Amino acid sequence: MPNVKNISILGSTGSIGTQAVEIAKKHGLRVIALTANTNADKLIRQAKELSAEYVCIYDESKLPMLKQAFDGTDVKTLCGMDGLCRIARLENVDIMLNSVVGMVGLRPTLEAIGAGKDIALANKETLVAGGELVIAAAKQKGVKIFPVDSEHSAIFQCLQGNKREQLSKVILTASGGPFFGRTRDELKDVTVEQALSHPNWSMGKKITCDSATLMNKGLEFIEAMHLFGLTPSQIEIVVQRESVIHSAVEFNDHSVIAQMGVPDMKIPIQYALMYPDRLDCPTKPLSLCDYGTLSFAKPDFDTFDCLTACIKAARIGGSMPAAVNGANEEAVSLFLDGKIPFLRIGELVLSVTEKLERRDIHTLDDVLAADEEARRFVKESYNELT
Repeated sequence: MPNVKNISILGSTGSIGTQAVEIAKKHGLRVIALTANTNADKLIRQAKELSAEYVCIYDESKLPMLKQAFDGTDVKTLCGMDGLCRIARLENVDIMLNSVVGMVGLRPTLEAIGAGKDIALANKETLVAGGELVIAAAKQKGVKIFPVDSEHSAIFQCLQGNKREQLSKVILTASGGPFFGRTRDELKDVTVEQALSHPNWSMGKKITCDSATLMNKGLEFIEAMHLFGLTPSQIEIVVQRESVIHSAVEFNDHSVIAQMGVPDMKIPIQYALMYPDRLDCPTKPLSLCDYGTLSFAKPDFDTFDCLTACIKAARIGGSMPAAVNGANEEAVSLFLDGKIPFLRIGELVLSVTEKLERRDIHTLDDVLAADEEARRFVKESYNELT
């Protein structure tokens, strides 16, 4: 049996966090700390069930609920970014799962690395916006970063037992989202409800919307560069509609090794938390005969501007990945609020690569400045049209 690990879960009430809690209970992991954005009720239930020592709510207005719920106990209640960072530095934690959504995840990641904590990383924005800083800091501290995204977990698994220097390229698979095969004209009147209807995966609103625009795949493209030390030319995106092949690696001899499984995030979450052990996972096994046929296609760069913008930003480098990420977060928020049409998300994100200047990234402040500039650009662009 593997050693029992002490873990903390940032974003425990979201889709990834909820599944991580299930895995922790199944395999007897000791959950030291839990955090949530706004869902105080669920956070309280989880903390009591798992006997967590720390709880943190990002929405500071919900802190009184936590204090009342744990009054008279030894549970420490925290809030805001300071709370997240304190949890990231906890001494008695072996590995931190970062599954928060958005740029809010970057600072806690850097704090955890600074404290020498291994990280199971589900927060794309950490590496998209601050990849240069994060990877450099992790190497300096000897910290391991275990990818939780199904695609990056697949690449990580395919590389086990192989020589990294013999890698030729990675094949990053994509479901294609709910609008695969549609033209720009057919996407003009897409509703929020339609954008949030994913064919294979159950995710939060922001990530599901990113999947519909293919921004999610663009973010994963940039993330893969940092995680595996790749150039943009070493990454090929292939649409794999059934989400059974989660990604693949091609080596110098043109052998291709792929990782497969049912589309269930519990598999990569568990692998990241339990590495190097493989244990029974609370999901069903893959039956290829049930699928019968697996399909493959090229992504439509002409229709999905977000994917084009991300790859362009990856090639430009510097502050540009942080800028496209910030622009997307702001644009998606406007779309979900019914303020801009679906296609306008991609148009705004792509505009950032054309309108904003590339700057070198040396510090966290450089990343945050690029993020803020892009958000301001999107807000100003929206205000000009209203």
